[in-house]
Amino acid sequence: MCGILSIAGGSPVEDIRILTRRMKHRGPDEFDSQTFEDGSVLAHERLSIIDLTTGRQPIQGCDKAWVIHNGEIYNHEELRRTVLKKHTFRSHCDSEVIVHLYEEHGPDFCNMLDGVFAFVVMDDSSFMAARDPIGVKPLYYGFDKKGRMYFASEMKAIHDQCDEPKAFPPGYYFTPETGFVRYFYPKWEDPSAAVERYDPFRLRDSLIRSVKKRLMSDVPLGVLLSGGLDSSLVASITKRLMDGEGRPLHSFSVGISPDAPDMVAAREVAAFLGTVHHEVLYTVPEGLAALEQVIWHLETYDVTTIRAATPMYFLSKAIREAGIKVVLSGEGSDEIFGGYLYFHNAPSDREFQQETIRRVLRLSTADCLRADKSTMAHGIEARVPFLDLDFLQTAMLTGPAAKRPDKQQGKPEKYILRRAFDTPEDPWLPAHILWRQKEQFGDGVGYSWIDSVVEYTSSQVSDAEMAAAADKYPHNTPDTKEAYYFRKVFEKLFPGEATARTVLRWIPRWQSNTDPSGRVADHHEKHVEDIQVRSSVDV
Repeated sequence: MCGILSIAGGSPVEDIRILTRRMKHRGPDEFDSQTFEDGSVLAHERLSIIDLTTGRQPIQGCDKAWVIHNGEIYNHEELRRTVLKKHTFRSHCDSEVIVHLYEEHGPDFCNMLDGVFAFVVMDDSSFMAARDPIGVKPLYYGFDKKGRMYFASEMKAIHDQCDEPKAFPPGYYFTPETGFVRYFYPKWEDPSAAVERYDPFRLRDSLIRSVKKRLMSDVPLGVLLSGGLDSSLVASITKRLMDGEGRPLHSFSVGISPDAPDMVAAREVAAFLGTVHHEVLYTVPEGLAALEQVIWHLETYDVTTIRAATPMYFLSKAIREAGIKVVLSGEGSDEIFGGYLYFHNAPSDREFQQETIRRVLRLSTADCLRADKSTMAHGIEARVPFLDLDFLQTAMLTGPAAKRPDKQQGKPEKYILRRAFDTPEDPWLPAHILWRQKEQFGDGVGYSWIDSVVEYTSSQVSDAEMAAAADKYPHNTPDTKEAYYFRKVFEKLFPGEATARTVLRWIPRWQSNTDPSGRVADHHEKHVEDIQVRSSVDV
């Protein structure tokens, strides 16, 4: 994990670190760069995870090509043994396979990579850039007035250099010869393709395999544990796998009080699993004071992202102080399985499936962005097993009738995931945790957190400002004082409409209001222990 920066066509500054230092938090361990004959440059701020001694970047291939990469390539050893067996490698770093694949195949090799990535490969004659299929890793690009093209892990490194910075589209690569080329065409993108029968054994095994490959690390590893279904399942799987290796597992939860919903549930899960558990507390005043810094790191003004990222920001700081560099997290599950409470209101199976597809394809603007940038604010790498491509294929092609929640049938949200791990003879989790209702992260840290954010931000925006919101912000016009305040802070940090257009807002569907908090959804239950579920419903 790291921060990458590339400028094709010559650098506008003598010291490229003037720009890369803006994202030094992403790579606190070391820096290096490579300059080419025309002045083009690759630069890398490194967070060392794999190959601590020889994995410095940029990495040179067999000839004149070099690579900078942010992410993890989980099949790098297999690629070395097979398609790249004739190549000579300079390191043991997973990133090095990218430059060798470029030398072997040109730019058309991204579908050979199993992992998450944002990278640039460059030689004296050309270059390519690419982003992973879902957009787990961030990447921005833009052009300056002299036609130089920029790529960076975070917009803050280049937004004042480029006329119109943009988010690089997930599932694409770019070369100056081809322009943007889409390489990722998932079968599940077509709603009518979701016709496979639900197989709990296949679903469970697929998630276990996904977690296993994400244990690849040369540094200590932990799990984010909110006490909700997704993070608890990831923690449970990780604990079983690491027990087999004799490694302890550290778990981390965050809240504004010890009796916050997530803190209580996470404490119980940690005791059940036997993890080394850490509880992180922050106060509401601390959270409010950190809002501007959080927005600077996130590079968004989306309400739900900022609400949830603030506690994650404090949690990541504590994880770093505990000496952990890599954590596994549960992002993506709610989008895949329709886990948000508004999915209960889906008018039909097809519309339910269409919304899950839309949410997965937009993860780069929401939960993936939050998970990456709030952890990387403190040099922590977050890995997301639910977004493994093999697991996505299994889960997204399962028929929507099986996935769609239905309280009348005793099917809560994410029913098929819960049932896949409902093994009383060898339980993965306590039963009431396995069947606990969805609590969105910003809510679960303590209900008064969001209430306080709404109250504070409303006090910072006048009625006159709100009345003129559409004139001041014609694009993504804020519809609440909270949204207006976040937009105002974002504009101060990243001025211009072009930067504002890099943001997509997270808005629930099929409910009477647009507030993203799960507490305002029709199906939210404050007393989740009263929810009746049946694990034997035929799907």
